[in-house]
Amino acid sequence: MPATYWLFYLILGLGTTIVCFSSNWLFSWIGLEMNSFAFIPLMMQNNHPRSTEAATKYFIIQSCASALLLFAAIFNAWVLSKWNIPFMRNEIALTITTVALATKLGVAPFHLWLPEVMQGLNFKMGLILATWQKLAPLMILTQISHAVQPPFLTVTAILSSILAGWAGMNQTQVRKILAYSSTANLGWMIIIIQYKPSLTLLTLLVYIISTTTTFLLLKESLSMKINALALSWSKSTAMAVILALAFLSMAGLPPLTGFLPKWLILQEMIKQHMTLPATLITISTLISLYFYVRLCYFIIITLFPGVSKMKFSWRRKSKQNKIILATAATIATVFLPLAPLLYALVNCSI
Repeated sequence: MPATYWLFYLILGLGTTIVCFSSNWLFSWIGLEMNSFAFIPLMMQNNHPRSTEAATKYFIIQSCASALLLFAAIFNAWVLSKWNIPFMRNEIALTITTVALATKLGVAPFHLWLPEVMQGLNFKMGLILATWQKLAPLMILTQISHAVQPPFLTVTAILSSILAGWAGMNQTQVRKILAYSSTANLGWMIIIIQYKPSLTLLTLLVYIISTTTTFLLLKESLSMKINALALSWSKSTAMAVILALAFLSMAGLPPLTGFLPKWLILQEMIKQHMTLPATLITISTLISLYFYVRLCYFIIITLFPGVSKMKFSWRRKSKQNKIILATAATIATVFLPLAPLLYALVNCSI
């Protein structure tokens, strides 16, 4: 890899770090811009028309969201004479800021760009888009969540879970399904962010680990479409089983690790007397569960040569560090018994 790309990775990490450790709107906006503009060249390193199209779409969406965010910060400073993020109190500025952050995160109803961009990326860049690129906007949203009207975030979270689950049911491209999965999981993070930010952080950590496992396994098996997953069992039985468990963990099924944040979020929502939203988001998760189970069906039950008419790639072209893959897979599947320890560590860090 050329040294230039390592520089872009460094700027990408530095931009997110600036946002995470800053409480000033100007510095946070600069960090977001560094993050976005460093990621665009990395998206185009394959020199393919689809990656160029994805980078162009990403640039347009992120530029619009950044312009809205800067306008809201300037408007709030003009009204209240304060540039600190936690002191944003103006309702107009708060609404514009929330819309801008929702667009950057890919939260419904501003999520339609995410599957199209994800489809044009390879698994490595798709993993960064689904995980690292969510950190900076989510940190800003955490700082202003106490001032946002609760119904706004609750409705947005439920819409994210419902619309993403509904749209993912009819997809055959694995990367688009993972993009809708990202939107659905963000719904769980946003719905509890005002009441228990530590649960949002825990959900984000579990989601990052599960998504990392899934992307690394898909990169190993070179599966771009659902029917290509039918070859996973023939390539590696252990890899097919772990991939199926990773999908079910992302769905939040017990006794896998993904069940932990959803269980704790529902408990906290009941304590906050949010019975109806808790019921709605739980029911909407059943829609997402359908396409996760559908993926598992193609991985395990449909054996090669079954109904899948795909060219069998017998020579493995992908070589990667198995230590990272093994560690992420273990955490994503069997860490539920350590739930009290994980929850205590997250609470201590907040």
